[in-house]
Amino acid sequence: MKKRWEKKTTISAEQLKQKAKVLGTNDFYTQLLLNRKIESPDQAGIFFNPELSDLHDPFSMCDMDKAVSRIDQACTNSETVWIYGDYDVDGTTSVALMFGFLRQFIPNINYYIPDREKEGYGLSDKAVTQAIAQNVDLIITLDCGIRSVDLVKKGQEGGVDFIICDHHEVGEELPDAVAVLDPKRPDCTYPYKSLSACGVGFKLTQALCSFWEHPMELALDSLDLVAVSIASDLVPITGENRVLAFHGLRKLETNPTQGLKTIIEKFMSSRSIDITNIVFMIGPRINAAGRIAAADTAVKLLLAEDDVDAEALSTQLNEYNTTRRSLDQDITAQALQLLEVDNNYVNKKTTVVFQPDWHKGVVGIVASRLLEKHYKPTIVLTKKDDKIVGSARSIEGFDIHQALVSCHDYLYQFGGHQFAAGLTMDLENLESFKEAFENQASHLTEDQLTKKYRYESEITLQSITSNLYNNIKRFAPFGPDNMKPVFRSNAVFDTGSARTMGKGGEHLKLNLVQNLGQKAIGATAFGFGNLYPKIKDGSTMDVLFTIEENSFRGDLTIELMIQDIQLF
Repeated sequence: MKKRWEKKTTISAEQLKQKAKVLGTNDFYTQLLLNRKIESPDQAGIFFNPELSDLHDPFSMCDMDKAVSRIDQACTNSETVWIYGDYDVDGTTSVALMFGFLRQFIPNINYYIPDREKEGYGLSDKAVTQAIAQNVDLIITLDCGIRSVDLVKKGQEGGVDFIICDHHEVGEELPDAVAVLDPKRPDCTYPYKSLSACGVGFKLTQALCSFWEHPMELALDSLDLVAVSIASDLVPITGENRVLAFHGLRKLETNPTQGLKTIIEKFMSSRSIDITNIVFMIGPRINAAGRIAAADTAVKLLLAEDDVDAEALSTQLNEYNTTRRSLDQDITAQALQLLEVDNNYVNKKTTVVFQPDWHKGVVGIVASRLLEKHYKPTIVLTKKDDKIVGSARSIEGFDIHQALVSCHDYLYQFGGHQFAAGLTMDLENLESFKEAFENQASHLTEDQLTKKYRYESEITLQSITSNLYNNIKRFAPFGPDNMKPVFRSNAVFDTGSARTMGKGGEHLKLNLVQNLGQKAIGATAFGFGNLYPKIKDGSTMDVLFTIEENSFRGDLTIELMIQDIQLF
């Protein structure tokens, strides 16, 4: 994979000093703020002190008044209501949030999560048919439904009303539902467009609390679920999402729901929760249910009120996650092997791989792994019944959803956003689709197919202190559009204590200095074990890294997490 290092912004020293005067801080922190498009003291105040009062009025979202009115009608008339959601983390947290809230007011309520293998993504024909047969009055969809025009019509003809809560890209036609809540609607003037689906659901509970004149705490009590959805769905942690994540993380640390509390206590060594913990420790376990078995196991955990039930369910999810990891590793290895034997792959600008027996539940993860390895728009496909199904992941500057729109003649159905999507096609269309998809990427330049590692600024190792780390922590929560700051240090070398770690020695543990006699700082470099012989022999290198705090036997130390290495 081609890669290049770039500094995030390159303004002159004089301009930087002028901006520092405006912001009232030094050049170093001014650079960090400017890289996050923060240019005034007022913006900085909002950024560093996210307040719940900064949340937008939920009724400024298009159709919110209609959604609230219809739910109020369901409550008044004791109607039968289903909460329908996707099987991933965003979908299951959304269902848990909405069901947990509405069951306090609507007795005849249930939830429905589609089976990934049998029903696939989104609102399913099976579910709508079943809802009609059972005389369901209202279905509230979460994390899906924005493109389910025909199924919504079928449901309504059978006496079922719909409220759509989604955050995906809108199609040419909106479903004719009672209400369609999606900030991405072209006619929606809601100020923030990047909510997770669980975030959209939260706004609906906010609006209901306001309409019913209930304490807003009833809605705020689910902020831990919202934070898990924001982290796991990789939505930008900016604006309203930053406020929701900030306060959701606080609730995760102090008073999480029973199910999340059990995952934290059983599987996390630290009770300090951040976005990274969610992405790598909490999210995969919740996600594993829908990937390997039935996603309603995850919903049951998120709704659990008894610690015994939560214990059993979290153990089950952990077992699913272990199975998921094994499948993920095996299929990734098989996919990489397919690419190695494709003599023409080096000339292609896309990656499309297909094997009929790959597990459908992990193809999205495998697509992400291939993207990390080869940095090309990537689609991983398998077979389900008589169709080919798969997941797509993209690179910066290539809207994969729009590419699928352009290839729609070969697709049975698809949906998603610019960086990730799902798709279904007939087997006979595979080769034509691969050619069409490659044509959509023909304009990509070598620069666009080069992975960029962006860093904030260059710093010396000696400048890295606990005080610096604590100030950087104020920029959290970190995530898309506010990533943890990456720094560059030049001409560093190991003191002679370099060692390999992990299976097959694929990782490195280092102690780095820039000059002899300086105090070394510890560093971990995952995936760089192949560089051990040169580093051990004292080779000089430039490094990109984040600054972390390591806890060992009660002692806290500052260390580096290496992102990339350039050896000399």
